[in-house]
Amino acid sequence: MSGHSKWSTIKRKKGALDAKRGKIFTKLIRELQTAARMGGGDPDSNPRLRLIIDKAKQANMPKDNIEKAISRATSKDVEAFHEVNYEGKGPHGVLVFVECATDNQNRTVANVKTYFNKAEGSLVPTGSLEFMFNRKAVFEFEKTEGMDLEELELELIDAGLEEIEEHVDEEEETTTVYCTGDYTSFGDLQTAIEGLKIDVKKADLQRFATTPVEFSEEQMEDIEKMIDKIDEDDDILAVYTNIA
Repeated sequence: MSGHSKWSTIKRKKGALDAKRGKIFTKLIRELQTAARMGGGDPDSNPRLRLIIDKAKQANMPKDNIEKAISRATSKDVEAFHEVNYEGKGPHGVLVFVECATDNQNRTVANVKTYFNKAEGSLVPTGSLEFMFNRKAVFEFEKTEGMDLEELELELIDAGLEEIEEHVDEEEETTTVYCTGDYTSFGDLQTAIEGLKIDVKKADLQRFATTPVEFSEEQMEDIEKMIDKIDEDDDILAVYTNIA
């Protein structure tokens, strides 16, 4: 009996992991198709597509899935995904910026509005909060032996680098380097980093609050509950807040 119970637990865990991976793949496919439609299917001439291919590889998406998503992007038979952003105020006044890719904007806005309303929040007119978030290119990689960050900064500054930060994890004995730059220089910065033979772990476009705010633990419970609900939606690509 215990063996059956153990197997049931394993199946439930595997099912949960498969479902989570499936949602990640669904969102990545939408990103791949959107990027390919906007900038073409060649990653060498489409930095944004190259970024999402890297994200897909990091998520262990099979190569065939990536290639099929890109090839379908230019097909007349496939529904086009459009990028759309929503802005709102959530529980306790938290500011929320939501990035989406959707083939049905009416469905997406109705869902997003429901998530905010149920959390006693509300959407605000598009553009109301955008100035309160800076969009940046972010690259993450491990600091290798002999890497000189001051020298690296000089190498990358002409490509649009704004800042280099390092984070030391004493438990794993690793040092992670974060390079940030203006989002418009993403392609130049990516090419420069790759040219230095640096093995990038993550590359992304992210939004950072210009004026972060601290919330109490109780407030964070309400906020995180709403954010989790939003993030579960297949149409949602990313959620950003002004949480410090």
